Amino acid sequence: MAGTREVVFAALTLCYPLAIWLLGERLEPRWLALSLVLLGTLRLAATRQRAWAGLALVAFALAAVTGVLNQAWPLRWYPVLVNASLLGLFGVTLWHPPSMAERLARLREPDLPPHAVTYTRQVTVAWCGFFLVNGGLAALTAAWGSDRTWALYNGGLAYALVGLFAGGEYLVRRRVRRRAEGPAQ
Repeated sequence: MAGTREVVFAALTLCYPLAIWLLGERLEPRWLALSLVLLGTLRLAATRQRAWAGLALVAFALAAVTGVLNQAWPLRWYPVLVNASLLGLFGVTLWHPPSMAERLARLREPDLPPHAVTYTRQVTVAWCGFFLVNGGLAALTAAWGSDRTWALYNGGLAYALVGLFAGGEYLVRRRVRRRAEGPAQ
């Protein structure tokens, strides 16, 4: 059941910028704010982690500001907050190991060799850089971009960049693993 909630949450999160853009001319912002309430509620239902619960509360706050002011601009800041939350989640594990990438790697391979621990720390640093840049671009589009530019970046291009980054990391990881294992016998 938790897996289904996560899939639904991910799908709705992917659709969020597109929905805000497409419905922005048809609905008052206070009605669009309900989309953030829905995302926040689903996030709370899908997790017990305080960081994600905090993001849900921030979504509720953005929805409340949108509802009170009946202005759409607070809705555009949700992707920035998602990136900031991910940066925080990954970043904190650099000071309180194991790193996030190591934690995820150990789900599949509990006995990681030392070189893999070093590599996963580097991957965590790289993801922190990604979230910093991606969140910065999301902030630029939220503050100064047109509705269309904001939706295009946050509803499409940002997700494509996540996929490219993850795919590139996968290819690098395979190469690192082959080198660590040595020449084939």
